[in-house]
Amino acid sequence: MVTSPTIAPERIDVPTGDEQLERDRPWLVVVHNDPINLMSYVAYVFQKVFNYSREKAHKLMLQVHNEGKAIVSSGPREKSEAECFTLHSYGLWATLTKDA
Repeated sequence: MVTSPTIAPERIDVPTGDEQLERDRPWLVVVHNDPINLMSYVAYVFQKVFNYSREKAHKLMLQVHNEGKAIVSSGPREKSEAECFTLHSYGLWATLTKDA
């Protein structure tokens, strides 16, 4: 007599509501100051890449120049990576980091 193996039912963990869900934190695109690019060029790139107004682009450019870096965008990882690579193609020093 051949019997088939008994398969145990799959265990399903039912959430109790006590667990804290961590929100997915956005990725930040940070532009760093460099000694190569002109300030007017950096502001132009911000306008071109992010479609920022002239005033916002100028304000971010001054933050990069005076503070050494500025967060210029945030969002999902894929979007932020694409923006970072685009900034690299314009010759800017840009990095990604997770929001705190």
